[in-house]
Amino acid sequence: MYVRDAKNRDEVWLLDRIEEMGLDDVAFRSRDYVIAVDEESDERAGFGRLRLHKVDDAVYCELTGIGVLDAWRGQGVGAHVVERLVDSARDEGLERVYSFTDEPGYLGQFGFEAVDSADLPDPLPTRLEKKRELMPDAVATCVDVDAFGMPDHLRESFKSAGPREGEPEETESPEDFGIDPDTATYKYDTDG
Repeated sequence: MYVRDAKNRDEVWLLDRIEEMGLDDVAFRSRDYVIAVDEESDERAGFGRLRLHKVDDAVYCELTGIGVLDAWRGQGVGAHVVERLVDSARDEGLERVYSFTDEPGYLGQFGFEAVDSADLPDPLPTRLEKKRELMPDAVATCVDVDAFGMPDHLRESFKSAGPREGEPEETESPEDFGIDPDTATYKYDTDG
């Protein structure tokens, strides 16, 4: 498993997964995402986004749109997506990463702490309100990039991550491309 920057060819896949999971796609740009990929099968397992908010001379960073496909959950995939995004924020010279989530305990294991909405810098209180339209129980969390920590058990489970048995693999059908297989004719059709 590894985590890489999203590419243009990932855009449709990302939008489909975001819609399936009911995640926030406001101001979607595929280049803001990272994707966890199985290096043997090249199967995509999870994703997440770093969204920058610029106000005057200040830049605030939001971790958002974290998703892991069902077959890959519980194996450290999301943790490594979060780690890659926090590392990206550090590389950009940012000191803090904010996130708005209805599962603050998950991010808490990496060092994220709850932040009162009154203590959020502009425009983040407005962003929190928008997130609450999707997740009514969302709370603001924040971590200093140098305080981020990856639990050892998540690092180890990621090394051997694989899709769980019994989970259907993602397959593409002709219908995914707008083709009706019952009526379509093909240039090299040999049936008659």
